[in-house]
Amino acid sequence: MYAVIFKASVEQFDEEYFAMAERLRKLAFEHYGCQGFDSFTEGSSEVAISYWPSLEQIQAWKSDPVHLAAQKAGQGQWYSSYQVQIVEVLREYDFAATTGR
Repeated sequence: MYAVIFKASVEQFDEEYFAMAERLRKLAFEHYGCQGFDSFTEGSSEVAISYWPSLEQIQAWKSDPVHLAAQKAGQGQWYSSYQVQIVEVLREYDFAATTGR
């Protein structure tokens, strides 16, 4: 499994941004095999992590025309800077507390 880590400095968010983010998330899951997505913002920082089964699916996602349009809008109006890292997940484990301890 691979993870794409997107870190950005936010310039401004508007209704167009939120509509595009929803559209992109749906597209990633339905057409490109995205297996999970987490995101958060704090102050002017945004971090989004998406999870993928292959590098080929990540590349296909990156090349999608809707995603390319979002990248252009991000560079022009939503972000002052961003960084993308693609990493391989070597190990995964979790803990979930049960109720009624």
